[in-house]
Amino acid sequence: EVQLVESGGGLVQAGGSLRLSCAASGFAFDDYAIGWFRQAPGKEREGISCISNDDGSTYYADSVKGRFTISSDNARNTVNLQMNSLNAEDTAVYYCVADDRSCLGLPFFASWGQGTQVTVSS
Repeated sequence: EVQLVESGGGLVQAGGSLRLSCAASGFAFDDYAIGWFRQAPGKEREGISCISNDDGSTYYADSVKGRFTISSDNARNTVNLQMNSLNAEDTAVYYCVADDRSCLGLPFFASWGQGTQVTVSS
């Protein structure tokens, strides 16, 4: 059974940083792509980043490019999302997602974590 557990969310001031982690289990981590979605109140879910563990390729949405960095620790089956220069627009619930397709299929990733809240105060 695929399990994804997010951690690292919290309250931060605008301009600050947070690091989200996603601990994965129940599947062949090296063969999967792991991504992050977020959903702000009243807005649609947005796929913001992804990393393919088989070739290391990454994807970033324009809204986070240059501020967020995704990385994978294959020894610990963990994917991290380093978020810098946070602003109020980044306030959302952040979800870790996984699938055995490439990051091109991010909108259709089947497995989701429970989410972690990120709140940026201005």
